[in-house]
Amino acid sequence: MEPFRSWEKAELHLHLEGSIEPETACELDPTVSLEEAAARYRFEGFGGFIDAFKWAAGLLRTPDDYALAARRLLERLAEDNVRYAEITLSAGVVLWKKQDFAAIYHAVTREAARSAVQTWWVLDAIRHFGPEHAMDVARLAADRAGDRVVAFGIGGDESRGPVDWFGEAFTLARGAGLKLVPHAGETCGAESVWAAVRAGADRIGHGIRAIEDPALVRLLVERRIPLEVCLSSNLATGVTRSLGEHPAKRLHDAGVAVVLNTDDPAMFGTGLSREFELARRLGFSEGELRGVADNAFRHAFRFSR
Repeated sequence: MEPFRSWEKAELHLHLEGSIEPETACELDPTVSLEEAAARYRFEGFGGFIDAFKWAAGLLRTPDDYALAARRLLERLAEDNVRYAEITLSAGVVLWKKQDFAAIYHAVTREAARSAVQTWWVLDAIRHFGPEHAMDVARLAADRAGDRVVAFGIGGDESRGPVDWFGEAFTLARGAGLKLVPHAGETCGAESVWAAVRAGADRIGHGIRAIEDPALVRLLVERRIPLEVCLSSNLATGVTRSLGEHPAKRLHDAGVAVVLNTDDPAMFGTGLSREFELARRLGFSEGELRGVADNAFRHAFRFSR
């Protein structure tokens, strides 16, 4: 992973709930053994990943639990020389669990304020819970647009929640000054990415299936819409069968702004330096990777030197 650990880096696609390492899981719930926690992250396919994510999110029962998860994540980011992070907090999961979102948000922002990592937040809805649920999350995001929330996103099962469902939520978030960062083109094809573009996406989570449509690739280049690429994630969930088949290099060579990210680092056994190493193995030169690292700062919503 050297020399990448020494590089200054920014992370733009990172889920708090997916950052809970087995050791942190044991801190959150002493009845969970290290072996059990590690076993939960040995899953197959996207469905297995969703189950693991739900298990990890279930460990977060109180605002203090969320604060601990944020603290441990920010410690690891600082160790990896990540200077700036936009961390996705699944407000949709918080609502689903009927928890006090205001208290949880206060807890994580308090932790972030203590960190050397410049931290902003993306609030995320669960797309397969439908448009009304997304509107509830968009309202939470809009209410905090002046309090470190920079964007509204949708995640979850792409096949069960098409982007076109969420126009009203996107309009509300945009009206509050928030950016739009939907997941698209991960488990579904290029049409999902087209829908995200039509919806006004400022960045697209994953987006790699855009490679299937040359006209779409050209549009991403023309509009300078970045793709938040997550190599380890795509391999672990079976979105791509092997590193050599991953389209990140082809998208980059076509002129698309590619940004490397960890997505759910604990679940995929990765960190941002490792993602750069994987990209090097995929064929990116050091100079190209310097450009990819610069892309993350360039397309960050609130980075300041």
